[in-house]
Amino acid sequence: MIDELENRNLPRHQFGNLQSKMFPAYFTMVGICLAVSAGSFGYLHPWSSSSVTDKYQLGFLLSSFAFNLTNLFVFTPMTIEMMKQRHKVEREQNIGEEVGWSKNVQVAKVNPKLAAMNKKFGMIHGLSSLANILAFGSLAMHSWYLAGKLDL
Repeated sequence: MIDELENRNLPRHQFGNLQSKMFPAYFTMVGICLAVSAGSFGYLHPWSSSSVTDKYQLGFLLSSFAFNLTNLFVFTPMTIEMMKQRHKVEREQNIGEEVGWSKNVQVAKVNPKLAAMNKKFGMIHGLSSLANILAFGSLAMHSWYLAGKLDL
């Protein structure tokens, strides 16, 4: 996920609301593509007659699918809920409508509730990023396998 601090064009709350709509759609689309890929690969390479390499490839596709589903059904809803709670606290502090660098960090130094929310949001965001990297890594391994099948 794009870090909120990287936004340089939209007010932070508007940017966060946009992300809360984009990421579920993104993870849904990727999940559908992964389900089709894993299903197709499994159909074309039946487990009982597959080589060890083919079994690994199906494992990479299924693990990527699992990491993606974890993002879709666990981390994204948690992130969105935490974002909404932070936005509420930030509005009470008259911050969050700035573009670019956030005033959140300064306010969190004197607001323990906001500081705790930032910590929890960072943890959830980090786990989501890790799941996304692991999904990408699994797909990279499968892409390497597919590239090795090319005969140019």
